[in-house]
Amino acid sequence: MQREIFKSRLGFLLVSAGCAIGIGNVWRFPYMIGQNGGCICVLFYLFFLLIMGVPIMTMELAVGRASGKSAVLAYKTLEKKNTKWHIHGWFCMLGCYFLMMYYTSVSGWMLDYFIKFLTGEFKNNMSTQDISFVFNNMLASPKEMIFYMFVTVLFGFLVCSHGIQKGLERVNKFMMVVLFLLMIVLAGHSFFLSGFKSGIKFYFVPDFNKIREIGLKNIISSAMTQAFFSLSLGVAAIEIFGSFMSKDYKLTNEAIKICFLDTFVAIMAGLIIFPACFSFGINVNEGPALIFMTLPNVFVNMKGGRIWGSLFFLFMKFASFSTIIAVFENLISFCCDTFDWSRKKSVIINFLFIFFMSLPCVFGFNILKNFMLYGKNILEIEDFIVSNLLLPLGSLVYLLFCVNDRYGWGFKNYLKEANTGVGINMPEKLGFYFKFILPILVIIIFLNGLL
Repeated sequence: MQREIFKSRLGFLLVSAGCAIGIGNVWRFPYMIGQNGGCICVLFYLFFLLIMGVPIMTMELAVGRASGKSAVLAYKTLEKKNTKWHIHGWFCMLGCYFLMMYYTSVSGWMLDYFIKFLTGEFKNNMSTQDISFVFNNMLASPKEMIFYMFVTVLFGFLVCSHGIQKGLERVNKFMMVVLFLLMIVLAGHSFFLSGFKSGIKFYFVPDFNKIREIGLKNIISSAMTQAFFSLSLGVAAIEIFGSFMSKDYKLTNEAIKICFLDTFVAIMAGLIIFPACFSFGINVNEGPALIFMTLPNVFVNMKGGRIWGSLFFLFMKFASFSTIIAVFENLISFCCDTFDWSRKKSVIINFLFIFFMSLPCVFGFNILKNFMLYGKNILEIEDFIVSNLLLPLGSLVYLLFCVNDRYGWGFKNYLKEANTGVGINMPEKLGFYFKFILPILVIIIFLNGLL
């Protein structure tokens, strides 16, 4: 059967960007920037995005486009005889399953909060304690969490059941357009808040005193990690879309555009959040609680807060859901390619598997709340396996596969594929950097995550 391809270049870019755009951009990015000095950290983030994110993304896309296959068969198609690179393809799929085992629950939280703001459960002038109760009561209720997780998983696989063009591409185009419109509306609203100037100064004007307070090493480490993880590299989540794309455009060209869209959403999220924090006296370094326990305090105390809260969590839901349907498509394509299943069979089996395997994360906040491993609950354990192990090590494997001439695919083959089409060339003179420096940077990220 002929492999389906994207109907348009815009469809490819929006779906690929949608995979990269997710909770890491709209949740982790703002609180990471808040904890690491604002503008200084943003500048380092952009720097590492350019020197690490773009090159490794072109490598995943090159493997996908050159092979026209999902992870395992992609390696088998391109690897040299008697080499075992395709084993990594199985770890890629393991990483995608692990990611969805907790990502679906967190995305369900976004939907839950959207409904709560829309129906008026969050009321004007609620106390901080009352808002904390809402979050804690949600976590304590397995029925509530299972319902919103189930809705998220069900709709995700319903979208993917219609294929690339009629399902993933069509829905993602709509979601991305709405996502960008919501960002513009929310950012425009931030312009009229009393703390807008203070928030913008913190976000876009370097404060070198922050380097002394926080430490340059800590800022660089956080920026490097965020730049790397925000693109969902290392588990074939990007590679699969390379297998559906045409050879009309060079991969550096496409990777830069995807990174730009990904970064644009992250920057806009901060533009929405920081002025609100400065307007209502919220500490910008609140950490992970910023979205669910801190920002609702802002919305319930502002004029029209019910509307703005609803729009914000709809924005958050679309950002997370775009990643979910992209990873679901990866899993479906993997099963179709590797086991020769029909799309319908792959959708049904993966739907049941993801739903039941997402339950431990849900129960980790209530029924299994006392289950801890090295001080981490079930969600944190699953996130650690993906973020600190499978993503960096997976990216390192893709990198070595593309630059190792003796045992891997080889730098010349990668370069030929990356530079096929029109657009920006990947310079051959970067070979030394790719072969000897970039692997060290990825290893640093891996070791930093472990420590």
